[in-house]
Amino acid sequence: MSDGTATVEDLDIRLEKHRVELTGYCYRMLGSSFEAEDAVQDTLVRAWRSYDKFEGRSSMRSWLYRIATNVCLDMLTAGNKRARPMDLTDSTPLARAALTPRPDNTWLEPMPDARVLPTVEDPAEAAVAKESVRLAFMAALQQLPPKQRAVLILREVLAWKASEVAELLGTTVASVNSALQRARATLAESESAAARAATSDPLDEEQQKLLERYVAAFEGYDMAALTALLHEDAVMTMPPFDLWLTGPEDITGFMTTLGAPCANSHLVPVAVNGLPGFAQYKPDPETGGRTAWAVQVLEISEGRITGFHCFLDTQRWFPLFGLPLHLEGEADQSE
Repeated sequence: MSDGTATVEDLDIRLEKHRVELTGYCYRMLGSSFEAEDAVQDTLVRAWRSYDKFEGRSSMRSWLYRIATNVCLDMLTAGNKRARPMDLTDSTPLARAALTPRPDNTWLEPMPDARVLPTVEDPAEAAVAKESVRLAFMAALQQLPPKQRAVLILREVLAWKASEVAELLGTTVASVNSALQRARATLAESESAAARAATSDPLDEEQQKLLERYVAAFEGYDMAALTALLHEDAVMTMPPFDLWLTGPEDITGFMTTLGAPCANSHLVPVAVNGLPGFAQYKPDPETGGRTAWAVQVLEISEGRITGFHCFLDTQRWFPLFGLPLHLEGEADQSE
């Protein structure tokens, strides 16, 4: 930049102000926490390098979204659609449960709310933003072709006008409206799953009490108490394994067999994908402390837990949430 250090610093600040909302956009587009952050970094670098050509014909925000969209569409040309275990296989009865991992790029990844949800004053706007990063909605987005995905996010989540989206994508309003209609039709097939994670924002008193009972049941490894909290059709997933289980009997059966080492775990609350969640630390016999084991994401509806999703790649997830990989002793467990 030729205008001196002050201008450089000013541009840095102006670009950085958009990081969280751009990360949210790229995350919805890509389904990956780390790819989203890479895409945003690439977007800001491209913006920096081409700023001299930015003539202010649109707002900086629109310009950044155009760059981010192109970055994401380039990344999606490989055709990989990230998914949840239930999008790939049938539910497995406990008697045939096997832990078969799949590569990292198979899976829809969790994301801390703070990295993708900008602070907004309008409660309705905040609720829409949270709903748009929930796992079921994110999984449905991944079923859309990339450009339909962009149109739906820009129109339905970010409330852009059709003319603004058409300008961003270099297409016509009619084309945008057609893409939105097709995207809505695809998403309508997934609405029942998305609706099951109908938590209020913020959580109401009944939902808070449900979470308190869940923590007590899980940390006490009380399967009778846990069964009482699970919906009859509750599902449990454990990426990177493609196994998923349905119903309280198979879920608690797994937890007392293959999952038995999780007894006496400690849970730390986290805000993840617009849903309640916990970082799980299980006992570490070697150190006497506890070691990171999973980021749990809970879907709750009508007073029951309907989804129990455990993301096990702790070396990646815990640093993303700003959490330590080890708790050394009892003193640390009050964190």
